[in-house]
Amino acid sequence: MTVASVSLDLDNLWAYLKTHGDPAWERRPSFLPTATPRLLEVFAEHGLTTTVFVVGADAVRDDGAAAVAAISAAGHEVANHSFGHEPWLHRYSRAELEAEVVRAEDALVAAGAPRPVGFRGPGYSVTPDLLDVLAERGYRYDASTLPTWIGPLARFYHNRSAPSTEDSSELFGGFAEVFAPNRAYRWDSGPVELPVTTMPLLRVPVHGSYLLRLHQFSPALARGYFRTALRLCRLRGVSPSLLLHPTDVLGAAEAPGMEFFPGMAVPAARKVALLGWALGALRRHFEVVGTGEHVARLGADLPVRAARRLARSG
Repeated sequence: MTVASVSLDLDNLWAYLKTHGDPAWERRPSFLPTATPRLLEVFAEHGLTTTVFVVGADAVRDDGAAAVAAISAAGHEVANHSFGHEPWLHRYSRAELEAEVVRAEDALVAAGAPRPVGFRGPGYSVTPDLLDVLAERGYRYDASTLPTWIGPLARFYHNRSAPSTEDSSELFGGFAEVFAPNRAYRWDSGPVELPVTTMPLLRVPVHGSYLLRLHQFSPALARGYFRTALRLCRLRGVSPSLLLHPTDVLGAAEAPGMEFFPGMAVPAARKVALLGWALGALRRHFEVVGTGEHVARLGADLPVRAARRLARSG
């Protein structure tokens, strides 16, 4: 059976508010005590071992450290999702990138996780300098790319509902991302890249928040959309890597201030049911593992891509 993977970006409430430009983020509100056990319960029900990308700034807090401990105890891989979760890492200097990666590493290890070997940039932010840092620090893989054409549209939606800043001017990449590979490859700097899978041919996202946005209009449409994506993955030989977020199981009252985020009008129970259905559909056609195990199963014979092709446009 072809392998597929599931990963979770454990983005906290404060991180969403920060990116949205809401000053309430400075109080560091958290929904991890609610979201983490709920997500782990769903994974356990389906017998899944996943990868959880954790933000270092959360791992140094009591609730974040407890989340890391629970995730590790359940057998899931803990990976690096930066320290401060700023989706504009592409504006960081090389020295700033190295400090960001190392600080997050230290926080995760201090919270009880093994030293991470996988990284995902917040907001799909990745640069040649970041890839060099990851290679030098022994990371096996990066999982920061989203090969789609909708990055500028997502940026427009974000800037329409949030204060626009210089940092937000390049959020979520450019139209050029539609030409990025939808299959795993190796950067010429060393690490393997495992893209967040988009629907083959159409290059539209299929991860949790997009399914929920469709579900808000029509549950049947959301399920048909996901079934189509899985069917195209099988036909095109794409081993899917499905991305999830805590908002995929949280209701609006559990994430105050996030009314702007897609799918927040869907009740938590319906979200959990949709996630369970999607994981079940994925497991019917693929052997589902975490991203680190997915990369380990790929072997050494992968196409190589030049990191300089990451130059942003759009």
